Amino acid sequence: MNQIESTPMRFTLGKARLHGDLCVPRSATGLVVFVHGSGSSRHSPRNQSVARYFNGLGLGTLLFDLLTADEQPIDEITRQLRFDIPLLSQRLSGVVDQLRADGDLRELRIGLFGASTGAAAALITAASRPADVSAVVSRGGRVDLAEASLEQVRAPSLFIVGARDDVVLQLNEQAALRLRCPHQLAVVARATHLFEEVGTLEEVAKLAGAWFVRHLTDVPPPAD
Repeated sequence: MNQIESTPMRFTLGKARLHGDLCVPRSATGLVVFVHGSGSSRHSPRNQSVARYFNGLGLGTLLFDLLTADEQPIDEITRQLRFDIPLLSQRLSGVVDQLRADGDLRELRIGLFGASTGAAAALITAASRPADVSAVVSRGGRVDLAEASLEQVRAPSLFIVGARDDVVLQLNEQAALRLRCPHQLAVVARATHLFEEVGTLEEVAKLAGAWFVRHLTDVPPPAD
């Protein structure tokens, strides 16, 4: 399979300039936006691998950094900005608004793929942009940090958690009870929080990919 060429993107949100990489297969009807609170999603080989898998399903992908180039090294030391959920969700909402205003992208249904604290930002943005966000997937997400917005989420939401990620699994189970949208909790056997065990990240990609295909396109998900 030929790799799809990426297009650099820049989003100016107030004083913040965020950078991303956009890949859109021909005839795509959906665009998956990766949302990672640590700000490292654009450069992460693991996330790039998942994005290529989504591209193979005919989904567009946007890998971008929620934190600026100046903020990222500070966060690596303090770990504070990745837990600033209002900041992350505000920036994500701004990115979604700019995607909707882009003439080449506005027809694509948007899905949000959040991990850790980025999943909370994804849910808050989905709640505040119900007409713009068509699906949400959380991977090991701190969805409890979006508690005040959970009942307002309308986009079908999938929570994926590792079976050995005990605390986060419990938080996801409790948060799922608050959802009023179509939703599912998927538990990946043998997996811990980062899904570093052999085959577990691939399982995440398959679960998330099927969810996005179902809710962002008119094509049925691939059979196992």
